[in-house]
Amino acid sequence: MGHRLPKKESHLELIELDTEFLEGMGSYCLRSKKKSTGYINKNKWLNAQFEEGLKYIQLLEHKKQVGFIEYTESQHSSRVVHADNYLVIHCLWVSETGKGYGSKLLHRCLEDAKKESKYGVVVVTNSHTSWTPSKDIFLKNGFTLVDTAPYNFELLVYQFAKDAPLPVFPTNWDERLKKFTDLTILRSFQCPYVEVATENIKIGAQKLGLDVKMIDFKDRTELMELSPTPYGIFSVVFKGELISFHRLTIHSVMKRIKELL
Repeated sequence: MGHRLPKKESHLELIELDTEFLEGMGSYCLRSKKKSTGYINKNKWLNAQFEEGLKYIQLLEHKKQVGFIEYTESQHSSRVVHADNYLVIHCLWVSETGKGYGSKLLHRCLEDAKKESKYGVVVVTNSHTSWTPSKDIFLKNGFTLVDTAPYNFELLVYQFAKDAPLPVFPTNWDERLKKFTDLTILRSFQCPYVEVATENIKIGAQKLGLDVKMIDFKDRTELMELSPTPYGIFSVVFKGELISFHRLTIHSVMKRIKELL
């Protein structure tokens, strides 16, 4: 059964989803299109990850969904970071800022990390895209910046013990990119919007007469070895260059590919 957590305010409620609750409530993103391939794939992915300890917490205000947080242990994470004995936040999203929703969800994650005797919690951010959480909420809640990677990726951490080893990004990003000369999509189904992003690449490539190779990550080992950015759920590479790690319009896809032809 899902767990209805104690609430400090009568109108706010945190609900931890499990397989049963997921069937009833559904995941947060793309919920207006529950028959879409991306939404279906996300829920299948969630059900598998629940078995590995992933937490998916929704925040309700007056029974209306107003935000969620998703996090898991580092060895099951979809982010490309070395963070043994840390929890890794995948997503944190709220419908409205300035009401404390984000902090409430974040504090739940920190509580879980402390209960599980973790070193702390980490998150990957990128100020140039909305596909990662904004780093402001984390800095506000005591996180610090500890590492960076190409394409404006940042690694933030909240540590319980200051003498614990710090999480780090890999450093061989250029080597990873050089492995791919054909137009290649590398992805997992942690985000429901991956399917739409994939289709736009395929359509743009087709208009230019190019084939697209697909790599669906089988497990974290493959993701850690191949992903060309810390954001391990979607990357597009062509001729050893990163095309994108987030959704592009078909026009933008074609423009970016033409620059490399």
